[in-house]
Amino acid sequence: MATKKIAITDYVFDNLDIERGVLEPNGCSLISQRSGKDPAALAGLVSDADAVITQFAPVDAAIVGAMRKARVIVRYGIGVDNVDLQAAAAKGIPVCNVPDYCTDEVADHTLAMILELTRRICSNALKVRAGVWGMGVPFEAMHALKDMTVGVVALGRIGREVVSRLKPFKCRILVFDPVVPAAAVRAAGCEPATLDELLAGSDLITLHCPSTEQTKRMINARSIARMKPGAMLVNASRGTLVNTDDLVAALRAGHIAAAALDVADPEPLPAGHPLVAMDNVLINAHIASVSPQAVKKLRTDAASTALAAVRGQKLSNVVNGVV
Repeated sequence: MATKKIAITDYVFDNLDIERGVLEPNGCSLISQRSGKDPAALAGLVSDADAVITQFAPVDAAIVGAMRKARVIVRYGIGVDNVDLQAAAAKGIPVCNVPDYCTDEVADHTLAMILELTRRICSNALKVRAGVWGMGVPFEAMHALKDMTVGVVALGRIGREVVSRLKPFKCRILVFDPVVPAAAVRAAGCEPATLDELLAGSDLITLHCPSTEQTKRMINARSIARMKPGAMLVNASRGTLVNTDDLVAALRAGHIAAAALDVADPEPLPAGHPLVAMDNVLINAHIASVSPQAVKKLRTDAASTALAAVRGQKLSNVVNGVV
């Protein structure tokens, strides 16, 4: 049997030993590059690959069009917004993700960011480190979740885990998710709400939806205007859910009191970006999904999906409708 070629468009790992351990003993060879930013190099890499695994590289219509043999495009992660799903479907190439590899990690990270916004642990610790024993923020910046209403946008795997972590803190929880029945929201111990009701009624909003044509820039000047003055925002989902310029303006005006962001638009934020210097903003570099166990599962599952495709086996987690 001829060796099957698996192309990895880009990766942030130290090496590809995990992928090689899955693929090479099964008659596959790996071709890869660290960065997928050069379109010409990317097109050349994938042109004769039997399967493509991608992390952050823009797999747009031109790159999909360069694929002559690919039986699958696999995304390292849950979101697939860097892949042109329609272009892949038009060529009959299934696109798969790894939807269940970091649920607990992202839910834990979300709760940590919520607690930072409400208890301002970092700001107070930095005050002490600077040699000042006292409050690092005004009294008004400190909150108890029990006295707050938290709005959760989307009740998927991660949203549900965030809710389960919030419930012991005794806050009121509103949920907006147009595809989850109201009865299921109530069964999770939450109150179903429209997006407008959630925006107007929440002291803190946390985003857990994918980035789609319907959700991109859903947090913008118009939706921010519907929020309570002084509301807080947490985003551990996708940076493109938020209009960054509108968020900056709202933070400067105080309409949004504080934000905690694991993701941004663009990523990385350019040097000198105003979000980085704001005292009322906590930013991480898209690391909420990380733990040794989660990264191992992500890489193993992605490689296993590519292997299944080149073997002609039925694929799971197809997100673009190609059977």
